[in-house]
Amino acid sequence: MKAQKLGRTAVAVAGAAGLVALAAAGASAATGGQSGTTAARPPLKLVAGSIDVTLTDVEDYGVDLDLGTHVVAGNAPIEVRATRASYASPVVATQYVRGKPVRQLPKGMVTDFSGLGKFLHLTLTNAAGKKVLDKDQTVCLNGDGSRTRPDAPATSPYPDGCTANPFTQGAVWGLQTGWSAQTFNDGAPAKLAVGKYKATVTVNKAYRDFFEIPAKDAAVTLNVTVQKGDTCVRGCIGAKRAVSAATPKPNAARPTGTASVPNGPKPDLRPVPAWGIEVAPGDAGTPDANKDFLQFSATVWNAGPSPLVLDGFRRQGKDLMDAYQYFYDARGKQVGYQNTGTLEWDGREGHNHWHFTDFARYSLLNAKQTEVVRSQKEAFCLAATDSIDYTVKNANWHPDNTDLHTACGDHSSLSVREVLDVGSGDTYVQTLPGQSFDITNLANGTYYVQVTANPEHRLYESSTKNNVALRQVVLGGTKHHRTVKVLPVGVITAP
Repeated sequence: MKAQKLGRTAVAVAGAAGLVALAAAGASAATGGQSGTTAARPPLKLVAGSIDVTLTDVEDYGVDLDLGTHVVAGNAPIEVRATRASYASPVVATQYVRGKPVRQLPKGMVTDFSGLGKFLHLTLTNAAGKKVLDKDQTVCLNGDGSRTRPDAPATSPYPDGCTANPFTQGAVWGLQTGWSAQTFNDGAPAKLAVGKYKATVTVNKAYRDFFEIPAKDAAVTLNVTVQKGDTCVRGCIGAKRAVSAATPKPNAARPTGTASVPNGPKPDLRPVPAWGIEVAPGDAGTPDANKDFLQFSATVWNAGPSPLVLDGFRRQGKDLMDAYQYFYDARGKQVGYQNTGTLEWDGREGHNHWHFTDFARYSLLNAKQTEVVRSQKEAFCLAATDSIDYTVKNANWHPDNTDLHTACGDHSSLSVREVLDVGSGDTYVQTLPGQSFDITNLANGTYYVQVTANPEHRLYESSTKNNVALRQVVLGGTKHHRTVKVLPVGVITAP
């Protein structure tokens, strides 16, 4: 994806007065057409749910700095889109108004896809007046929030959360008119003694200037009490949180009519380079205990412009479903279907759901890029686990099936629907023996982790020329003490 250039008109609008006027012009539609009587409000305001906050110090963990602060949008939405032209390019963030780019955020304000970098500054002083903490915090405009006043829109179009996939290429962050977003971003826990503190939270000057936030609306002061506790109030960082999503409704019967693959929009499946790569031994007490494995995570995403939609219909009395892929025109109307293989029931512990076969293939290649080990992972339940690029055409900012529980059915299912929406990826972590690569007897040297999408071309897509991604690694060490060096991809150094 190429970085978007702003035209002369957009740049002209980017002046402070012009931008405020343009945002206000969109406020009427956002607030039910009552802009003529809308009270004056700052574009963004920092608020606190309470000036008295109690935090919990958990042994061997620390304190989550969730101070209960929020940012609230004024009379118009605040929207920022971040993109990366390539893996070798920096992240560029641009403010949008009414769906149009108006100005780029200054260089250095956004450097990754976790949100608005260094948006807040937090200082904490103890009862003796000594400053014990002084740090900046990133804020995700897509943070947990809600409508804060009755004239605000009933729903928000913006995605939930800010992505953590190292190979994300584009993100959309937004705060609907009159809506709030919590500023707590799951940052590293702090080490604080039990006691009383004074906290000052301030929007940093660069953002105050950019969004034209008055100083009186950009800071809050809080009374903080730190107490001992056994559990984190919000669940300690790193703990897996449940994802709530509506269960997609499956079709009740096989499609009728003549199967066809019409011309028109189709999904475009693309793998990103493998990540989360590390060496680990087999599980103790198993036949694999004396082996060395190369573990990794792999993501295949849909660049669109059409969703990948599969229905599976169970064969009578069988743990097997016939799979059908559906096709849609530019208006989203279903215009065709084709049989694309099968879904199989996987009743093993940790699975217990329906898998579509041949969605992806994982291989370890030697320096000559010849396959030396292949993962046994060949069947998949499709789910939109990661946002990879929500700036592509027709990206769905609110996919329904965001985890295996919302997508894969159970043993009693008569049918299932598995969807990979435009802009989202499906990530699998290869840690089990057979899925991870057995490197016990491999020589030290250069290798490549290869991720291939749609390897047997069972699925119909707009292009199959971008279905392979490689990540170079160097194996070292000795047997049972193996090491791995993961080479960067462009500016992305995440192993």
